[in-house]
Amino acid sequence: MKAHDGIYIDGAWRPAAGTDTIAVVNPADEQVIGHVPAGTAEDVDAAVRAARAALPGWAATPPAGRGALIGALRDVLAARQDEIAGTVTAELGSPPPFAQKVQAGLPVLVAGSYAELAATYAFEEKVGNSTVHHEPVGVVGAITPWNYPLHQIVAKVAPALAAGCTIVLKPAEDTPLTAQLFAEAVDEAGIPAGVFNLVTGLGPVAGQALAEHEGVDLVSFTGSTAVGRQIAATAGAAIKKVALELGGKSANVILPGADLERAVHVGVANVMSNSGQTCSAWTRMLVHASQYERAVGLAAEAAAKYGDRIGPLVSAKQRERVRGYIEKGVAEGARLVAGGVESPYERGYFVSPTVFADVTPGMTIAQEEIFGPVLSVMRYEDEDDAVRIANGTVYGLAGAVWAGEEAEAVAFARRLDTGQVDINGGRFNPLAPFGGYKQSGVGRELGTHGLGEYLQTKSLQF
Repeated sequence: MKAHDGIYIDGAWRPAAGTDTIAVVNPADEQVIGHVPAGTAEDVDAAVRAARAALPGWAATPPAGRGALIGALRDVLAARQDEIAGTVTAELGSPPPFAQKVQAGLPVLVAGSYAELAATYAFEEKVGNSTVHHEPVGVVGAITPWNYPLHQIVAKVAPALAAGCTIVLKPAEDTPLTAQLFAEAVDEAGIPAGVFNLVTGLGPVAGQALAEHEGVDLVSFTGSTAVGRQIAATAGAAIKKVALELGGKSANVILPGADLERAVHVGVANVMSNSGQTCSAWTRMLVHASQYERAVGLAAEAAAKYGDRIGPLVSAKQRERVRGYIEKGVAEGARLVAGGVESPYERGYFVSPTVFADVTPGMTIAQEEIFGPVLSVMRYEDEDDAVRIANGTVYGLAGAVWAGEEAEAVAFARRLDTGQVDINGGRFNPLAPFGGYKQSGVGRELGTHGLGEYLQTKSLQF
């Protein structure tokens, strides 16, 4: 798509207040493919004012009417799925099959789920002699990341719309074209002016202005824990509600008796998906000592097959970050069994699929989120040891457990301090709550739990 040279406020594209722009780079070939406005605090203020003006009318729209418009938005996204996939491939580097199925396909499913929930959710309920009303929290400031650019937008905007909130979106500066395409879809779907507004810009400028703005009632942020901490502090000063989906260092625990080969191959695929740029990726593979060397060999073989199947990292900065972690893993004594810092291509921000063995819990690569195609295979002695290692980070976003018997896997999963666990390869469920324990965040996205984040509760007694 051709980049817009303006921002989307109150149902129209308009010039930004300043003249600075952000270059959009294709990470596969390092070529500039467009420019978007670098929005300012003045632009954010205009967007928030438009959202506040539209709030009473949108909140008063019957839920079924809101659902119908979200359904129309879903239909537009479905009709433009090829264009969306191509845009994500161009600015993020997602391989076309993954971009089509996940980057463009998943948001259609999520939008559809909220079209239905808006019409069926119990916004009013009886509790004894009280009637409890669930009302929109107000104006939402949504700040989204670059790794799943459309999914993360829809996962915030769709439930906010269903709840009756209005929105100002500040997308990641690395993938703003997908956000612009979404704004086009909102316009085409007929969602009223001011209900959704888009300001492209840099995080320290536009993002900070949005988090600080007194007209914003809730800040929903997905990104790094460090930035999430800053946003929480800013919002806390104003006693403003926040929803934070942050980092992860998820464990893939393979218990004795599990199908080792399948567990390892699925685990490697999980880490390599989206070039490792997934907050919920199972970047620590925990294997019993009796099966450890076999698992290491399988992981190295599986990773080698991804050499020409994964895309680049999003930017040169991200590539250097991941390379730095690989170098630190070697320096701290981990055994490199696949990949390394060398790029497989002359151009583009690529990193080879990498597997480390002999990783111990105290190593940096076992504790910090790398956000690249890097897997750490770790040894445990018994189930208590596995639980200790799995829970031994500041994160708790996702994970997996494999066992010969489902009941055994479930019993182990109940001991994990994490928000979502896949049992023996369970499929991702876009209706299930997604979010983390500890420093992986506050609140949940998707399904009814995601809708609840955008509601506040009022009780009337009779």
